[in-house]
Order: sequence, then structure tokens, then C-alpha cells
Amino acid sequence: MSFGKKEYWEDWVLEEEDEVFKIMKAAYDAGIRTFDTANIYSAGVSEELVGKFIRKYEIPRSSIVIMSKCFSPVRKDLIKLYMDLSSRGVQLHDSPELANQCGLSRKHIFDAVQDSVKRLGTYIDVLQIHRYDPHVSAEEVMRALNDVVESGKVRYIGASTMRYYQFIELQNTAEKHGWHKFISMQNYHNLLYREEEREMIPYCQKTGVGLIPWSPLARGLLTRSIDANEETIRSKTDLYTRALEFGAGYKAILSRVEELAKKYNVSMATLATAWSLHKGDYPIVGISKVERLQDALASVTLKLNEEDIKYLEEPYCPVPIQGEI
Repeated sequence: MSFGKKEYWEDWVLEEEDEVFKIMKAAYDAGIRTFDTANIYSAGVSEELVGKFIRKYEIPRSSIVIMSKCFSPVRKDLIKLYMDLSSRGVQLHDSPELANQCGLSRKHIFDAVQDSVKRLGTYIDVLQIHRYDPHVSAEEVMRALNDVVESGKVRYIGASTMRYYQFIELQNTAEKHGWHKFISMQNYHNLLYREEEREMIPYCQKTGVGLIPWSPLARGLLTRSIDANEETIRSKTDLYTRALEFGAGYKAILSRVEELAKKYNVSMATLATAWSLHKGDYPIVGISKVERLQDALASVTLKLNEEDIKYLEEPYCPVPIQGEI
């Protein structure tokens, strides 16, 4: 998501290809082998950059895992409309402009996969449905996903951002028919939003579904003090950041992250990501600078003790369901 075109996405996106490839190569050289993208990110430019990176450095295809997503529109003239409507909770199917341009119908899944494979220049290791589609039956969704796996264009399927009962419905439908089931859940989970710990996470852990949460740093809010957050471009302009809701413990959590980060002499980003790893997650981390990559890598070796975990989690208060935008 961090790489692409500002014109098609957000002002904080990194556009310069040389800088993008510098970060991706540094990640690869450091041992990172999984790259997550989506067809909607910068109207497909993000996927194109992943493909260019592989070819530029002649990366052996079998040595990396490419994850992408489908659901959203990719047309450049529709993305801003889609983001605006979804951030306000408007039903996308109520918009005539978005008719047949998004969702999980068989047609849209097939078209999305074909276009993503073309942009990437290779197959997709894990195709994730970006959202749940209440307008399409579970049978149609799961059969279409099964068929794209059988076609060879996709190796595995995963899900993202939905209610627990919706995920169960889709998994049970696939099991009933003997179709491929989801191997991963990319949900919204971090120190500021832990509602997933009530149902989704326990279910995934019990059934062997991998947890790869997005936004472990709460769209960057866990990387700096409260006052500094109010000054960033992303906090001022990002539609999704402005749509987030926080519980009464928000300020206390940020304060404790900052405190422990100083104690361990690491960045707040490293500390918050280390918490996510401690919970058994394998978080998706967005990087826009090589220095931020080092913060992410440092979280792997930072071992928080149980007292640290309790201290970080103690101020948390329940918040409304989020992430479904």
C-alpha cells in the first residue's frame, strides 16, 4: 500500500521507483520473503511495482510469496469515490457508478485475478478477499475462489476484514463442498484495537488459520506521541485514519508504548510490532523508508516479558467494531 501513485491513492504514498526498489531489495536481503499488495492500491500500480522488482533483480519466483487481494474497483476514476463511500459506511452496491466494478461475484473474482496476474507478471501465492460481500452467496464466492486455485493462477486463498460469523460461513461452505478453504486471515488487530481477540483470533488459532493482521501500528498512530500524530500528513488527510474510533485508554496506551520504547532503547514502532509478534501474529508492515524497515526487523529480536505485555494491555477499553471499510 505504501508504494504507488499519490494521484490514485494518498499523499503519503512513495512514488519514486528507485526508492521503492531500494526498500524492497533491502527487505529481501534481510530475509523477508513475503510481499503483500492488492489490486486497488494505487489503481494496480502497487502490483506492477512488485512484478517489476522481481524482474529487475531476477528474484527466483519460488523464493518469495506474493499476496494480493480482490473486491475493490481498480479503475482510476472510481477509486476515490470507493474510498470516500466505504469510509462513511455507505453501501457500495447503492452507487450506480460502482455497479459491477467491485464485490465478490464470480465474474468480478475471475476478472480481478486475470488482471492482477497480468500486472504482476506471475501467479499469486495467496489471493485474499479484501472484504465480505453480503450481496453474493457463500457458494458463489467459494466456488469461484476454488476455481481460480484449480486454474493455477492462484496457489492458496485467504480472507481479510470481516465478522467472525461471516468467516465461519465461508469456511463451512468450502468444507461442505470439498473446496479449498482459507489458510489465512488478514484482520485489523493492534494495541489500540483488540476486539478480534474475542472470537476471530481464537477460532483461527484453533483451526490452524494463519493470522497476518494489517495495520499493527494503527495506521502509524502507534509510532509517535499523541502531539506528533496530530501533525502528520496521514493523520490529516487519510480517510480511513480519520474514521477510526478509540477507547478511553487510547492516550494511556500510547504513553506506555512510548515509555517502554525508551526503556528498551527502541522506536515506538518496534515496540508495538513486538507486541503483535508476542500475540502470535505475523503482521503486515507498511514501509516507506529504509529506516522504518530496520524498526520492523528489530521487533523480531525484541522479547517483551509478561509484565510488559500486561502493562501495555491494561488501559485498553472496548471500542466499536472497525476495519470493515
